[in-house]
Amino acid sequence: MSNPLFARKSVEMLLDEAKDDNRLRRVLGPVQLTALGIGAIIGAGIFVATGAAAHNIAGPSLMLSYVVAGITCIFAALCYAEFAAMVPVAGSAYTYAYATLGELFAWIIGWDLILEYGVSSAAVATGWSAYFQSAIGKLGIHIPQLLAESPWKYDPATGLFASTGAVMNLPALVIVAIITAILVKGIQESATFNGVMVAIKVAAVLFVIGVGAFFINTTNWHPFAPFGWTGISFFGHHVAGMTDGGGQPIGMLAGAAIIFFAYIGFDSVSTHAEEARNPQRDVPIGIMVSLLVCTVLYIAVVAVLTGMVKFDQLDIHAPVSTAFQQKGLGWAEGLIATAGVAGITSVLLVMMLSGPRVFLAMARDGLLPKATFGDVHPKFRTPWKSTILVGCFVGLLAGFLPIDALLHLANIGTLLAFVIVCMAVLVMRKKHPETHRPFRCPWVPFVPVMGVLTCLMLMFSLPVANWWRLIAWLALGMVIYFAYGRRHSVLAKMRAQKP
Repeated sequence: MSNPLFARKSVEMLLDEAKDDNRLRRVLGPVQLTALGIGAIIGAGIFVATGAAAHNIAGPSLMLSYVVAGITCIFAALCYAEFAAMVPVAGSAYTYAYATLGELFAWIIGWDLILEYGVSSAAVATGWSAYFQSAIGKLGIHIPQLLAESPWKYDPATGLFASTGAVMNLPALVIVAIITAILVKGIQESATFNGVMVAIKVAAVLFVIGVGAFFINTTNWHPFAPFGWTGISFFGHHVAGMTDGGGQPIGMLAGAAIIFFAYIGFDSVSTHAEEARNPQRDVPIGIMVSLLVCTVLYIAVVAVLTGMVKFDQLDIHAPVSTAFQQKGLGWAEGLIATAGVAGITSVLLVMMLSGPRVFLAMARDGLLPKATFGDVHPKFRTPWKSTILVGCFVGLLAGFLPIDALLHLANIGTLLAFVIVCMAVLVMRKKHPETHRPFRCPWVPFVPVMGVLTCLMLMFSLPVANWWRLIAWLALGMVIYFAYGRRHSVLAKMRAQKP
């Protein structure tokens, strides 16, 4: 008998498990799925992170950094789209790994996705709090310092924490509680709320691009790549290009590694395949359209910002509003602040929407307690218990940990998920070429191989501390798997019952 750790589930079995009372409600069309993707991708990063990355890392060549990062995401997105159409059930990369690489790899990627969605949600909630406090501060409203931030601040250089004197980040806790309540109520309500938030922030982004374009001075784009075209490191060791004072690589490719994480979220569309009305068609559309739209908007915003203001004069904290102020358009600051709050709210909603669906898939397989993580509400048709648990987990992290520490935990997990999905496409094409694929990833093996290579390049460009955090998280996951999941695995029990 083959090793049960690498036992795979058939596509037919995966589809059967999502029937009857266990199935989520199919209410999402291509527009709503695309809006969920855009909602997850575009947040405060487009208003904040672009300024810091252009100022410190890439200059105007950050436009090409977004192209490189976008192409990397497209490789992974095409692989996600093939699986989402072929296996339209909850679970995203976890489910795809179970069908191709086996149970152990499925557990690893599922546990990794929990890290990605849970910790990313906490980081986003913390960012929402800062942006919200900034917005209401312009109205003369201020939250007491004891309740305005995490009790700790994090120093990335030393990896140590220091006290801030605060008790908790109350706004972050409040927004997490509100989003959790919306998510428990139902996917239709969640998608409608997200659609409103997305409409607000996309309108603001288009405003920034449309108005700012009239104030572009092309001389500000010279030199186009002031820090060079590369900036590559390998597991903490500098390989090519320039470095900053701390030894970290800078340049166009270094910019791609940093701002890649502005794209976190497009893969969350695939976690909602079970709630799509026509998943074979609509999920690939949602993934690809949201990714392409966001890439174009990112590049356009960077072009406008670096054209309005010389890259080394950009404000790294509020580059858009500051650039407009310098051009006598300070009245736009309120609009930009409103869009920032709306943008981060929709990111938080989609991130917290995705995690419970991964838990649901893992619970269906017996790897987690089904009574808790696999319980679908009889009326709302949502995984309500796991949604509440995720909300509590995210709230604790957001209320008591600083955003820098959270981001370090979240970054590398996304790239690992992309690598495994790209590998899974290659395995599935080799072992099961006969399986029906409503959407086929083009140019196989070129696309998945390039997806693996480009994601690994960006992974190795991250600080070594990210790898140690990932290893520690995965080690904890392995303890849980061998202590509970392996003994309760539905697939293992089925195999044991066969003569």
